[in-house]
Amino acid sequence: MKQWYESLFENYANKYDKEIFVQGTIGECDFIEQEIKFNKSVKILDVGCGTGRHSIELTKRGYKVTGIDLSESQLSSAERKAKAENLEIDFRKQDARKLPFKNEYDLAIMLCEGAFPLMETDDMNYEILKSVADSLKNNGKLIFTTLNGLFPLFHSVKEFIESSVKEGNAAYKSRTFDLMTFRDINITTFEDDDGNKKELECNERYYVPSEITWLLKSLGFKKIEIYGAKLGAFSRNDILTTEDFEMLVIADK
Repeated sequence: MKQWYESLFENYANKYDKEIFVQGTIGECDFIEQEIKFNKSVKILDVGCGTGRHSIELTKRGYKVTGIDLSESQLSSAERKAKAENLEIDFRKQDARKLPFKNEYDLAIMLCEGAFPLMETDDMNYEILKSVADSLKNNGKLIFTTLNGLFPLFHSVKEFIESSVKEGNAAYKSRTFDLMTFRDINITTFEDDDGNKKELECNERYYVPSEITWLLKSLGFKKIEIYGAKLGAFSRNDILTTEDFEMLVIADK
């Protein structure tokens, strides 16, 4: 049986590219370039690359990128877009928990909940982090965004549920936020690329900063920094607050 994140991305590439939360590509790539000091020799792994927006933009800027995703539909869209711009990008269908790379990449990115933290169990989410850590070279860097557990912790769960309706094509209706597991079970209603209305029960894990720090330290990352994640405007000047829906994590091996 397919998991909700597999069903969601089966036939949703065109609509996905119009969603409000994927419009920050240029600013996000500006930040990535600053973090790697504009070094074009840096090999980049884009985990959960979706329709390839970061992979394509970084390739245009002269970087060598490998994009991996679980969705054939999303990857087909990425390949079409890259071809239309005459870009050579290595897009591959891979499970982020079982990446075939070992000490190959200087930088890994996982943005806009690319793979992590959508898995059904904490163990599976950990497997993604471990697999990505194994893919990085000894002095490699990981940049990713994930759901900020301080947000629902600080706001009452009722407020959190009401505020989790996001703008865009897909509508989210929270049913329950479990304080024991920090998992949000919500119903997502959306229209696929053929105009079919679909409803999925989604299960997403919120993390608090101390958990992320501990997980990454256990995987050999030496320096872990966490900031607020603002769409299209990542910055080390943004201290993480209880008002940030997502956090930006920068970890060095």
